[in-house]
Amino acid sequence: MKLLRTGLGLVLVGTPGLVLGLTSYANEFITPEFFLAKNWSDTTKNAQDTIVQGAKQIAAEGPWTVTSKTVMPPTNNTHYWPDCAKAGNTTQLTPEQGKCHLLWTTCEYITRDGLFNPDVRQVNDTGMFQAMSDSVFFNSMAWVITGDDTYASNAAKEINTWFIDPATSMTPNLNYAQVKRGPGSQIGQHTGVLDLKCMSKLVSGVLMLRNGSAPAWTGELHSGLKTWVNSYIGWLTTNELALQEKAATNNHGSFYFNQLAALQILVDDTAGAKKTIQEYFEGIYQGQISANGDQPLETARTRPYHYRAYNLAAMIVNARIGEYVGYDAWQLKTKDGATIQDACNYAMTFTAAQSNKTSYDAELYPNVAAVAAVYGDADGKYSKWLASRDASFPGQPYFLWDQPLSNAGLTGAPASGGNSNTPNTAGGNTGSNNAKQAGCKKVFVWFSSFVTLSLLFMG
Repeated sequence: MKLLRTGLGLVLVGTPGLVLGLTSYANEFITPEFFLAKNWSDTTKNAQDTIVQGAKQIAAEGPWTVTSKTVMPPTNNTHYWPDCAKAGNTTQLTPEQGKCHLLWTTCEYITRDGLFNPDVRQVNDTGMFQAMSDSVFFNSMAWVITGDDTYASNAAKEINTWFIDPATSMTPNLNYAQVKRGPGSQIGQHTGVLDLKCMSKLVSGVLMLRNGSAPAWTGELHSGLKTWVNSYIGWLTTNELALQEKAATNNHGSFYFNQLAALQILVDDTAGAKKTIQEYFEGIYQGQISANGDQPLETARTRPYHYRAYNLAAMIVNARIGEYVGYDAWQLKTKDGATIQDACNYAMTFTAAQSNKTSYDAELYPNVAAVAAVYGDADGKYSKWLASRDASFPGQPYFLWDQPLSNAGLTGAPASGGNSNTPNTAGGNTGSNNAKQAGCKKVFVWFSSFVTLSLLFMG
């Protein structure tokens, strides 16, 4: 099997056939109880296989570190996060000025919504973190699925390298995240807080290892991560950059609450997590969905299909975390009388091509599956929509945890039998799935942001 680099990350290419995507989702939160119960329908077998095979492949690429960059932050300490803003310079350069370190300190930079300056790839902390969190997320699931401790060890190694090992650990703040280059003082921007939005995926994986008593999850690892997280929570709840991001009314604010609530769960502050989620749903959420289901703050952006799907993912994660800590937001309406389901229904009426970005089509798929699992799909609207967009969707990882979800929208799929019961999850996923199993060949695709600074998933 060959490993390729693409605009979206890593692609594992095998023989021609139906493609199974191990996608770096914008964000996810899965309760450990759901996975550890292992009470999955036989229709999810292909999704399980995709997770296991993909986990093995991404683990082989790690571990990732914040210290591996060659461009220094203003502190001259690689342990700090010097991720660069997506701003473009407006100055004609001499050959000498064109050198990276001179360009960043002498040229004026401006922000252009939806456009990316290629020089941000000189510093890839964001891509490194997303790849690391995906590795923890998928390897933890693979450990539960297979019982093979190798996968738990893979996840534990990533955690130790990124957060605990003094030689490679990240400083627990984002003071230089999305630093805007140019003359004068170079400090981070509040938008840089978005760079660690995938904390809820990482927390999902850690909770599986911890609650499942994985041998690789040692007391030293647990206490080390908890110390780091407590320090970062302190920064996230008091620093001016973090508080500016919290106040953002679009997807930036939504992902801030994802991040904070998930980390509060990790340090056993369930009451704090519930308060955080309540603040989101009684606060900025109220202005995020119009009566017709539109998300006007996202529609106004340069790539509305992407941004609708992006913020929808964050809203779903906030609702999942809410249910986990005892706050049910699935039926909660915005000030205009709309729910998360309404936002999904509206987003489904568009295609990425209408935003001139066909590569973004798949961003919406896991959100549709999540909504189907939570709100129900009695008429098959959601499963048929997914089948029309992606014939391989029963082999996608999200098909395992977004249950019940029928794959009956696919034609010519061989029948499957066995256990059709699915357990309770944070998304309210109860019921059964007696759908037919799609036949999928073993061709695995891994979409991450390892090389490209999360170009697909940045707000």
